[in-house]
Amino acid sequence: MSLVQPDSYLTLHYRLSDPAGVDAVNTFGTTPATLTLGQGQLSPALEALLIGLEEDAHARFDLPAGAAFGARVPGLLRWVSRAEVERACEHPGPEAQVGDVLRLHLPTGVEGQTGLLTALVREIDAAGDTLLLDFNHPLADCPTTFEVKILAVL
Repeated sequence: MSLVQPDSYLTLHYRLSDPAGVDAVNTFGTTPATLTLGQGQLSPALEALLIGLEEDAHARFDLPAGAAFGARVPGLLRWVSRAEVERACEHPGPEAQVGDVLRLHLPTGVEGQTGLLTALVREIDAAGDTLLLDFNHPLADCPTTFEVKILAVL
């Protein structure tokens, strides 16, 4: 059987959940994920847990707060106008509400380029014109359960 190496190409099912068992990601029962380790598709902490696992391994890891996705960064909370959010939204739809997860095309800081970022709507001002967006990973500063089933190692 093949072992996961630092640069392995993998097909796997995985689940990331908070202490209450609420999933942030769960591919079990759906299409498995494919990824190459070392490319930033998973956090370095999660990738490190995969190294040495055999093909067909099924494992569960309980990580303490901050171990999987680091600490919450207050600077990643930003007030953004609703108009800008609507212009930047990958899939425009109904008006954004508290608790919605949005995928936004926003400037990267490189002249004329945008990147796709994910944000959680934390608050909406009283007038409804400005949204407080949280660009931290939803499991930042949170104990995390990482369950994985390695389907193939290439």
